[in-house]
Amino acid sequence: MRRSIAAAALALAASGAFAQGKEIKIGVIFDITGPFAAGGSAAANYGTKYAIDMINERGGVEGYKIKAVYADAQSKAEVAINEAERLLNQENVDLIMGVFSSAHCVPMAQKVDQAKRFMWANVCVASSVFKDKNLKYVFRAQVHSDQFGEASCTFLKEQAKAKLGKEPKDLRVAIIHEDGPYGSGVASGNESACKEYGMQVVLKEGYAATAPDLSPMITKLKRARPDVILHTGYNPDITLFLRQSREQGLKWSALIGHGAGYGQFDKLFGTFKSDANYIYNVDPVAAQLLDPKTLAPGLGDITKEMVKRYKADVKVDEVPPHLSMGFNQSWIFFTDVLPRAIKKHGGIDPEALRKASLETDIPVGGTIQGYGVKFFPAGHKMAGQNERSSPVVMQYNGNDTYIVWPSAIKTKDPVLPLPKGHAYAK
Repeated sequence: MRRSIAAAALALAASGAFAQGKEIKIGVIFDITGPFAAGGSAAANYGTKYAIDMINERGGVEGYKIKAVYADAQSKAEVAINEAERLLNQENVDLIMGVFSSAHCVPMAQKVDQAKRFMWANVCVASSVFKDKNLKYVFRAQVHSDQFGEASCTFLKEQAKAKLGKEPKDLRVAIIHEDGPYGSGVASGNESACKEYGMQVVLKEGYAATAPDLSPMITKLKRARPDVILHTGYNPDITLFLRQSREQGLKWSALIGHGAGYGQFDKLFGTFKSDANYIYNVDPVAAQLLDPKTLAPGLGDITKEMVKRYKADVKVDEVPPHLSMGFNQSWIFFTDVLPRAIKKHGGIDPEALRKASLETDIPVGGTIQGYGVKFFPAGHKMAGQNERSSPVVMQYNGNDTYIVWPSAIKTKDPVLPLPKGHAYAK
C-alpha cells in the first residue's frame, strides 16, 4: 500500500528514542560560498538541514540518529569532487546527499556509482546526470532539465494566441544559456520542444557563466528580434544580462528563466527593483505556494515548519524554491526510502538503499512539492531518475510569486506581454 511521506513521518515519530549508538552518517555537499550560494545552494542546504533536524527531533529513523557532515563545494567542481571523496573515504559516511550545480553533479554521480557507494541528489537538474549512464546507486526525485525545457515551450504554446495574438508558428523565440551541463541541458529541451510546436527559434547561444561581458550576445538578440527569451543561468550572469540588456535597449514580450538564479527573485528584485517584475521562472514549485488541501494530510504543516525555520534563520520574507527542493528530497529519503532499507533490506549499506529506492511508490500529492515519486529502473535510459517529477511555471511581481502553469494548479493568470512602460517592454 502506498503511504504519503507525511504518514511515514508520523510512523517515525512513534518509533521512539535512538537505539544506543546507532546512526547513519550522511555527507551533505552544497555551495555555501561562491556565486552558487546566492543562486540557491545556500537555501537548499538550509532545507536539507531542517529535514535532518526535524527527523532527529521525531526520534530518527527506526532507531537510527542521522548524523550529517556538511561540506562546502565553494562553487567549484574540483572542490566538490574532492569533498565527496573526503567524505566517503576519510569521514566514512554512509551516503552522499545534496549537490546544487549540475557541473558538480555529473562527474560526482559517476564517481560515487563506480565506487559502489550511494548518492541521493537533492537539487541538480541536468538530465545528463542519468541519461544513458545506467547508474545503480544514484537516485534523484528532483525534476530534470529536459522537463524544464519542455515546460516553458508548452506554456508558450498554450498562451501564444490568447495573450500575444500569434499562432505558435509565428512566435519568435531566442534561447540563451550558461554552457555547463545545466544550461546546455535545459536549452536542448527548449530547442526540441519549441521546434516541435512549430515556433521559430531565431537564436540559440551559450556562454561561460563567468563571462565578464555579454554585450556581443545582446547585440545578436537585438538583431534576431525575439518575442520571448528563454534563459538558463546563475545569479551573477543573469544580473549581468539584465543590466547590459537595459543599457543596450534590448526589449521582449516575455523573459522565462529556468531555476538557479531565476529561483532567487529577491536578489534580482534587490538589484533591479520594478524592472525585474513579471519575470517567469520554471522550477519545482516552492511548497508554500501550493494549496495544502491538494496534498496528503499533514504535509501542509510540515511546509509551515520548514518556512518558519528558514525565516527565523535568514530574516527574509521571500522564500526561494530551492529551500523546498533541499527539504523535500531529504524528507522523501528519510521517511520513505531509509525506513524500508532498514526494515526490509537489513540495513543502510548501498545495496539496501538501492533496493529500497527502487521500491518507492509515492502518488501525486504525496510530497510537499506535489509530485509523486517512482524511479526509472535499471536498463532504462534515465535509470535512477524520478519518472513522476514535474516543474511549474511561476511569475514574479514584487513580493508576489504565483503559479501560472499548469492550469490545473495555477493561482493567477500570467501577465503577458510585459505591460507598457516596463523597462524591457517591446
